[in-house]
Amino acid sequence: MPTSTWNRHHVLSLADFTAAEYDIVLKTAASFQEVLSRRTKKVPALQGQVVANLFFEPSTRTRSSFELAAKRLSADTLNFAASTSSMTKGETILDTAKTYLAMGTDIMVIRHKEAGVPNAIAQEMDRLGVRVSVLNAGDGQHEHPSQGLLDLFTICSLIDAANPRLELLQGKKIAIVGDILHSRVARSNIWSLIASGAQVHLAAPPTLLPKLFAEYIFGEETVSPGQLFIHWQLEPALQDADFVMTLRLQKERMTANLLPSLREYHQLFGITRSKLQLCQPNVKVLHPGPVNRGVEISSDLMDDPEFSLIQSQVTSGVAVRMALLYLIGSGKTNP
Repeated sequence: MPTSTWNRHHVLSLADFTAAEYDIVLKTAASFQEVLSRRTKKVPALQGQVVANLFFEPSTRTRSSFELAAKRLSADTLNFAASTSSMTKGETILDTAKTYLAMGTDIMVIRHKEAGVPNAIAQEMDRLGVRVSVLNAGDGQHEHPSQGLLDLFTICSLIDAANPRLELLQGKKIAIVGDILHSRVARSNIWSLIASGAQVHLAAPPTLLPKLFAEYIFGEETVSPGQLFIHWQLEPALQDADFVMTLRLQKERMTANLLPSLREYHQLFGITRSKLQLCQPNVKVLHPGPVNRGVEISSDLMDDPEFSLIQSQVTSGVAVRMALLYLIGSGKTNP
């Protein structure tokens, strides 16, 4: 798997990803997807390297996925949990990162509830002149690059499993529904889908999708006319959609009563079989998880493999995170 055209040392955001970088990740992930289908699912690509998972925020899928991805690449792993760390005794985030640096860490995978923490640690590593890469596993309401990439891989692989590539989504209509205001997943997905040439339709109540959201977050110069649309009703977003991404209501990040009730939200914006009748006949549904069954999506629809790609997203996550760790780690040399 050649990485000669990959020059990115950190993966902190998809905002500045190029089309070539997306395609490299997709092709590399496809190769690792094949590896994961074998009886022996391990390769020595990162043997001797140390991957530290520094999760300052709870996680199931992302943390487990990164840990498994690192082990499948034969890397040694270190796992950090804030609740049982020296941070409870007053240690700073940067000092924690430097502690893992002193242990010989090569790649830091970082999740934090505050936006910008992975970037701050990356800047500190660069300032120190060490060859440690930082991978953003989700920071506040900023971004979640690996989730955006695995969603992209899941969709592209469905269209062409042998050769997933960005251009496959050109002209496709993709609806993103739910708590867009607080969602780092939505931001990363919007960057990747805009880069692919897809039409992205955002749908949520006004309290979760302010009128100036797109202009404020993404800027007019980054979005081509006719690519990004905002709806305060669900039906226009679903009309003839090829894919529907529904998002979790992030109640832990809501600082005000933004919804009358969960029941009303489900009636107006919850994804159900009947509502999918507005979409293309072969529409597929995605959700980054964890899912509030009966709120963002009906339970029966979530479990229906004819429509749901949710389990495929989890499977794709390991291959995509293997690809990211491999791409940023393969340039490092071991003593």
